[in-house]
Amino acid sequence: MLPAFLVPETTIDSTGSTEPIDLGQSAGKMLLLTLGILDVVEQESLDIALWGSADGEDWGEDPIRTFPQKFYEGTYQILCPLDAQPDIRYLRVDWKVHRWGVGSTTPMFRVYLFAEPFAAYASRKTA
Repeated sequence: MLPAFLVPETTIDSTGSTEPIDLGQSAGKMLLLTLGILDVVEQESLDIALWGSADGEDWGEDPIRTFPQKFYEGTYQILCPLDAQPDIRYLRVDWKVHRWGVGSTTPMFRVYLFAEPFAAYASRKTA
C-alpha cells in the first residue's frame, strides 16, 4: 500500500481525521512520514497525530506518533517505528487546528501527509 499519501493535498479548516488506512505489506516496517504545509494564515496552529490499530476499530489510548505542533509553511519529516509494533495493520491520521488573534477565527492550512517505508527512502538517498 505504501508509498502513498495518508492525507492527499487538502485544505484543513477544522478538526478532523482520515478513514482507517490498511497498511498491507508495509505493516511492521519503519515508516518515513513527510508533512508538507503549503499555505497558512497567521496566528494559527496545527497538531497532527498518527494512530495505529490491529483491527481498524480499537485505536488505543495514545497516538503512536505525533508531529510537533506546527505554525508555518514547510516540509517536516519524522520516523514512525512500526517495526517495533508488528500488530498494527491500520493507520488513521487525526488533526486539530486552532486560530487566535484578530480577524476571522477560521483556521486554514493547505497540507499533505506522505508515508513510505524508510528502507525505500534510504536506498534512494544512497544510490
